Amino acid sequence: MSETRQINVSKTGVSKLAILALAIVFAAGLFVVGFDNGHIVNFVFAEGGAAGGVDPLVIHEFTHDMRHAAGFPCH
Repeated sequence: MSETRQINVSKTGVSKLAILALAIVFAAGLFVVGFDNGHIVNFVFAEGGAAGGVDPLVIHEFTHDMRHAAGFPCH
């Protein structure tokens, strides 16, 4: 007698919600690395950077070398 075997292949894709979440994280990261010049810190600390005790360019200085490596001019 011959045996028949059935192979089940499960095809689960990546959910559209996960793709949307990753796209938002990517866009936020691109903004922080490429274009932020104190905007985020000034938004969080509305009093304006140094007056509130936080340097507004702290993120810029933290990502400074990354900006140049990625080809973004900043000065």
